[in-house]
Amino acid sequence: MDVLERIKQQVDAHPVLIYMKGTPQLPQCGFSSRTVEALKSLEVEFAFINVLSDPEIFQNLPSFSDWPTFPQVYVDGELIGGCDITLEMHASGELKKMVKSAIEKKVS
Repeated sequence: MDVLERIKQQVDAHPVLIYMKGTPQLPQCGFSSRTVEALKSLEVEFAFINVLSDPEIFQNLPSFSDWPTFPQVYVDGELIGGCDITLEMHASGELKKMVKSAIEKKVS
């Protein structure tokens, strides 16, 4: 399977997905760490892909998303952004609403 098809399947399969450096338990960069903490504070399940353990995804995700950096957060199949945007949305309450809606849609 082509790597871009694999990324598309991952994005479509999870209501909330973060492509990050490391894991939620052991983030490998500060941006990934702060983004994961924002997602954890919502107390919802989210999936993650460690881009450091998959060189194909690391190389190709920026062209898939047209977003050059990591982490990348997807909600309901759409890129919402990286660390700064995720933290801004978290602070405003918008992230929680968006995440809850995506999870409810996936369950129903």
